[in-house]
Amino acid sequence: MSNKQTNSDVILIGAGVMSATLGTLLKELVPDWKITVLEKLAAAGEESSNEWNNAGTGHSALCELNYTVEKSDGTVDISKAIKINEQFQLSRQFWSYLVESKLIRNPQDFIMPLPHMSYVRGEANVKFLKNRYEAMSRSPLFQGMEFSDDPAKLAEWIPLMMKNRKHDEPIAATKIDSGTDVNFGALTRMLFEHLKSKNVEINYKHSVNSLKRTSDGLWNLKVKNLATGSVEQHTAKFVFIGAGGGSLHLLQKSGIPEGRHIGGFPVSGLFMVCTNPQVVEQHHAKVYGKASVGAPPMSVPHLDTRYIDNKKSLLFGPFAGFSPKFLKTGSMFDLVTSVKPDNLITMLAAGAKNMALTKYLIQQLMLSKEQRMEELRDFIPDARSEDWDLVVAGQRVQVIKDTVEGGKGTLQFGTEVVSAADGSIAALLGASPGASTAVHVMLEVIKKCFPQQLKEWEPKIKEMIPSYGVSLVENPGLFQELLESTAQTLGLNETASSQKAGEQKKVQRTVS
Repeated sequence: MSNKQTNSDVILIGAGVMSATLGTLLKELVPDWKITVLEKLAAAGEESSNEWNNAGTGHSALCELNYTVEKSDGTVDISKAIKINEQFQLSRQFWSYLVESKLIRNPQDFIMPLPHMSYVRGEANVKFLKNRYEAMSRSPLFQGMEFSDDPAKLAEWIPLMMKNRKHDEPIAATKIDSGTDVNFGALTRMLFEHLKSKNVEINYKHSVNSLKRTSDGLWNLKVKNLATGSVEQHTAKFVFIGAGGGSLHLLQKSGIPEGRHIGGFPVSGLFMVCTNPQVVEQHHAKVYGKASVGAPPMSVPHLDTRYIDNKKSLLFGPFAGFSPKFLKTGSMFDLVTSVKPDNLITMLAAGAKNMALTKYLIQQLMLSKEQRMEELRDFIPDARSEDWDLVVAGQRVQVIKDTVEGGKGTLQFGTEVVSAADGSIAALLGASPGASTAVHVMLEVIKKCFPQQLKEWEPKIKEMIPSYGVSLVENPGLFQELLESTAQTLGLNETASSQKAGEQKKVQRTVS
């Protein structure tokens, strides 16, 4: 038993991109605050933020069809797409501020320009995509988007996908060049290196056993040092639970009433990965398709160019899997132990409501590699099994809660912050768009949990994030200015130019 006791202003539980973002924001706003990080694993960004545990899409609704809804009259509602795009712009601005301030370096190590595309087959889907394109083109946030149903044009955009494709049904795609591939693992590690240089105490191999509110309003955490086996006491005025799938259990341990009647359902993701240079060099985009009828939103198939450790690869998926673990490194009892008297009815209601999801997961689990290859061949007709390997991505815990619209046991597919009424503790739950909108989500945490300081902090926030509090869709001039300036700071223009030159040389070599 250790006698170590640490008193902090802020404790961040979990060393993922969310804690890294909140810690960095707070260090800029109040440099003298003492911040302590507690992470169960041996390094930062090892769970959901890790580059192999997510698709690395800078989610800005440029290509994700599940962010745009087709109405009964055939028109397309793009309000959610606008919202997510604006949220991603906050992340771009904050990352640019960090680069300009030399707080992090080499942005190309975590962000690269990459066209974002949507791809559909079949007459009804082509009509939907055309309507979606027309609706989005009217918004300043999606200027530059192109639509084509011409196989010759599509062969220029996605040669690997069009090679030897049978033209037995209509096919169409949209393309916009302002998309990005983001290595959230690399970004997380950069931010924690920065925090370490600012005297933030980062404790790896430290697992939080309990959280209790003390009589003087502080939070007392009992923490096990997994390296030594000793138990430490950590006290703070504010606690942020950013532990990915582990957040739900910690929220329940906190005992705050806001955490009641909330459950979680774990879904694991699997991807097919190709590193064969001859295949990889034929594709340069993130291409999102449409989920099959009856499939949940997180199952949208996509074929992505990825940049990891300066190496280019292709990733296709996701295929859904199931494990009762809430984290890849979690326990087989995570799901069972998350069921409490206060959320039992909620969980049972969710089970009854989501039989289609259960059926879908069972079907996905039973797929052989060759069956997964057949799904890949909808994207790449010539895909060969020997070029592709199956990798297990991260665990995601979908939030289950009672809502007015959906009733008891409604499965949520977004990112959600649960905070105490007095703002002394907040927990992040949920999945996509997650990391892409980390800055927006953490600004919401700051707004909810530090209302007394917000007015004093606003000038600094606006210095870091110029569009804070401003609607970009209603200020197209500001949007364009910030899009161009962040692209310049993050090196997206120069990288895109060099990539294009490289692709042209490869085409010329092929032709000659």
